[in-house]
Amino acid sequence: MREEFLQLYADNICRHSRPFPGILDLLAELEARGLKWGVVTNKPARFTEPLMSILDLAERAACIVSGDTCPQPKPHPAPMLAAADLCGATPAQCLYLGDAERDIEAARAATMPALVAAWGYLDAADEPHTWGAHGEIHNPIETLDFLA
Repeated sequence: MREEFLQLYADNICRHSRPFPGILDLLAELEARGLKWGVVTNKPARFTEPLMSILDLAERAACIVSGDTCPQPKPHPAPMLAAADLCGATPAQCLYLGDAERDIEAARAATMPALVAAWGYLDAADEPHTWGAHGEIHNPIETLDFLA
């Protein structure tokens, strides 16, 4: 059943997928400022890469690190460190937006500043204020307030 589900997912990878409201504006502003951005996800590359391409984001991203890019997925710091390396930056020069506790754990383990994206897939039982992020934002454009 799992393989059947994953095949159905692959066949319909972008049927209803859209960036969250405000993400495209944020990416445009980052690009206008000459800042690189990328994606670090636990989604396997066989799903991440087609999705990013269909959304016309793959060529714009400085890096795409999928769940199987590194031997360990998040919350291990390896994906975060790989992303920083691909962007030609140190972890301290990056800012990670995450909507799960494992995202913030991974960023902290990589010594990378992180923000909780409160518009993401947070569950009502989540307590993001306890995760140790540098802040919580409720709209993607608020990210700009945390950039030096």
